[in-house]
Amino acid sequence: MNSANAPLVIVGAGHAGGRAALTLRAEGYSGRLILIGDESHPPYERPPLSKGLLQGTVDLAGYSLCDSTRLAELEIEHLAGNPVKSLDPQQHRLQLADGSWLTYARLLLATGGRSRRLSSVPEHLGNVLYLRTHDEALALRASLRPGARLVIIGGGFIGLEVAATARALGCSVTLLEAGPRLAGRVLPEQLSSVLLELHRSQGVDVRLNVVIEAVQGNACVEAVQLVDGQLLPCDLVVVGIGMQPNIELAAAAGIEVRQGIRVDAQLRTSAPDIFAAGDVCEFQLHPQGDFQRQETWRNAETQGHHAALNLLGGEQPFEVIPGFWSDQYDWGLQIVGVISNAEPTAIRTTQGGGFLLFYLDAQQRLQGACGWGQGNSVAKDIKLCERLIAPHNSVSVDALADAGVPLKQLLRS
Repeated sequence: MNSANAPLVIVGAGHAGGRAALTLRAEGYSGRLILIGDESHPPYERPPLSKGLLQGTVDLAGYSLCDSTRLAELEIEHLAGNPVKSLDPQQHRLQLADGSWLTYARLLLATGGRSRRLSSVPEHLGNVLYLRTHDEALALRASLRPGARLVIIGGGFIGLEVAATARALGCSVTLLEAGPRLAGRVLPEQLSSVLLELHRSQGVDVRLNVVIEAVQGNACVEAVQLVDGQLLPCDLVVVGIGMQPNIELAAAAGIEVRQGIRVDAQLRTSAPDIFAAGDVCEFQLHPQGDFQRQETWRNAETQGHHAALNLLGGEQPFEVIPGFWSDQYDWGLQIVGVISNAEPTAIRTTQGGGFLLFYLDAQQRLQGACGWGQGNSVAKDIKLCERLIAPHNSVSVDALADAGVPLKQLLRS
């Protein structure tokens, strides 16, 4: 099928898909451009959902990539409420839910993911909430009233950030984590420990190594029962046990998927003229590295931008140093690069009770770093760490551990 004059199509109108659409126009692409999303809202960033939106300090306009007026000005056709039902990569076409077919020249899959459901918690219960979308965040905000008894299932970042916000709003919070520590999949032990200490000091009843037996209640959950027999009466349950990538559309079309939609260095999938980006994308950080997915703001932002350049014929490999942050009460943690589950190679204490953890390879090259400190105090150091990672030069372990040696000085040496 001749698709020379067909549009560029982006499936998924979240952060990665929205950034890709805006980049295409910024780079001078003037052809037909279609952005297809499940939500009625224009593309937006997700980090404020568990913080600013729940606190009432920011609204959708404050974290949208653009508004509907701007999409119209840029002639980006935003299709909402008519999702893609199937893909036909060989014919360069897709079918929408209403049965209509659409031909494309090139396609970006930025289908993101959905909240993982907990099988022990029935779907129909009115006070069981998840947090992935703007509308889900609004529903949760309406329920976080002073004195409300909240049980949070999951000690990852969504659960922890909701816990911090709920405490600030006067809720009573019990947080249940199945593992031995908080955010154990992504954080080193030192950071898990200070997070646990911080949340408990703020009045969160954190329970580790717990297993849920059942929930009690008919129309709503009235209590959560643990395997050890304990009963936790509650007014609200928030489930934050991770994200399920939306790979089904790609898999049904015969595109290679594993833990996500697998891509090459240029973010191309196994199907001709189809790329992938964002939470759903499974990629390698370098040619010898393991395939991975990254559910972060930085990954959605940089991959959306990069995929757009390659949709226009660029052949640039995606080589961005990963990064992540989370705000907890008056403290912040930031991670840059790749951190292993091993002990850090060097530790540096910082002012105000914070610290930096450094991870080096066998050649003494910095691979990753974590920072913990009050407010945004570690941001500058983490930016310097990113600059130390990029050139792949060896770094002195003693100098990294010595708070008297400015990181800037290591850059010069």
